[in-house]
Amino acid sequence: MTMATDPLGSTTLFADLDVDVELDAPLAQHTWYGIGGSADALVRPKTPEALATLLRRCSRNAVRVRILGEGANLLVTDEGVEGVVVRLDAPCFKGLQLNANGPVTAARVGGGRDLGKTIRETVAAGLAGLEPLIGIPATIGGAVRMNAGGKYGAIGDTLQSVGLVDWNGEEHVYDRAAIRCEYRHTDLPPGIVTWAILALQAADPVALRARSKEISEYKASVQPLAAHSAGCMYKNPIHPATGVRISAGKVIDDAGLKGTRVGGAVVSGQHGNFIVVEPGARAADVMELAALVAAETFARTGVRLEREVVFWRRGEA
Repeated sequence: MTMATDPLGSTTLFADLDVDVELDAPLAQHTWYGIGGSADALVRPKTPEALATLLRRCSRNAVRVRILGEGANLLVTDEGVEGVVVRLDAPCFKGLQLNANGPVTAARVGGGRDLGKTIRETVAAGLAGLEPLIGIPATIGGAVRMNAGGKYGAIGDTLQSVGLVDWNGEEHVYDRAAIRCEYRHTDLPPGIVTWAILALQAADPVALRARSKEISEYKASVQPLAAHSAGCMYKNPIHPATGVRISAGKVIDDAGLKGTRVGGAVVSGQHGNFIVVEPGARAADVMELAALVAAETFARTGVRLEREVVFWRRGEA
């Protein structure tokens, strides 16, 4: 356990737990944007029991807890965040288990496991179900929490059940029938997704690899994947006149906002729904630009944009 000064005044939260702790931990290196401040404590539990105990103690001591996945879909403000940031990167949270009896129909996947890695492994094994999510940067837990998806489908399409530890350290299991999966949203209670069981189907390996390549190449052709961004900044909105969900990128493009800049943050010229950052950019630049784009898009088109990227601000829920 790595210890420095103790900004929480709460070293006793961790001292006897099977965890790794970094105090005053820079978070920029853990996010796709690569900018932003530090967390009072970055904690990596090594066992499910350590995670549950940590959450119970934080709840009793009114210490704020956040969960960090792959660091996509996230902007940490320049001032950083208070409390504890949890990362599930121990082996016990990153497993992949296929059902052992009969044909493979499901996989139990740890909440901390990388979604992209899981997709590559299941495709290589000739198992279909997750390939529509190719190119979405996330952990399994983060993807389940927000029902991550895109043009080709969402993770909720494969979901069978979810294991979750709530902020009080209590463990729960939710079957798919008890979970409402909507566009970029589930109604899972607050807490940390520790595992999910996902539906898979045997498929022709050659055809599955071809399909996966097609999806991957399409995304690379329309998205600035080589740039520093957090993925799509806004959810695809509902058109106020038609009630139909439309492309946020196209709305921003139609509003003439591609290339709009605040400091080191720029609306991508390749895809209007990506705000990319250049060397020297600050989180404040991205936040200001995101607000500007939403305001200008509404003023010019009448379409309201809702952020998909989460902003972590010190002192805010």
